[in-house]
Amino acid sequence: MISYLRMEPSMSQSPVEQLGINGADFVMFSTNWCGYCKRLKSQLNESGVEFREVNVEEEIQYAPFVELVNGGNRVVPTLLFSDGSSLTNPSVIAVKAKIASLS
Repeated sequence: MISYLRMEPSMSQSPVEQLGINGADFVMFSTNWCGYCKRLKSQLNESGVEFREVNVEEEIQYAPFVELVNGGNRVVPTLLFSDGSSLTNPSVIAVKAKIASLS
């Protein structure tokens, strides 16, 4: 499922702007203990896909975004793309397809 970021009126910058995500770049929001995050990171690394990781337990200012795009739940891995869309617990195939659509 792809979600698109909706700005809250009080936010001066979107997470895309805050994180400086451009083009085919994306950020993976994760935690240290998440097995699904570890699996996706491994698959992306094996596929040569570069990404930036943000641990939402260490950089808690991004936790509300993760909750916003996941119906109030802090579900990881959640990926944020330059067009403001997000994917939650995607397959590596879905990530590659999304990257291709942004290129």
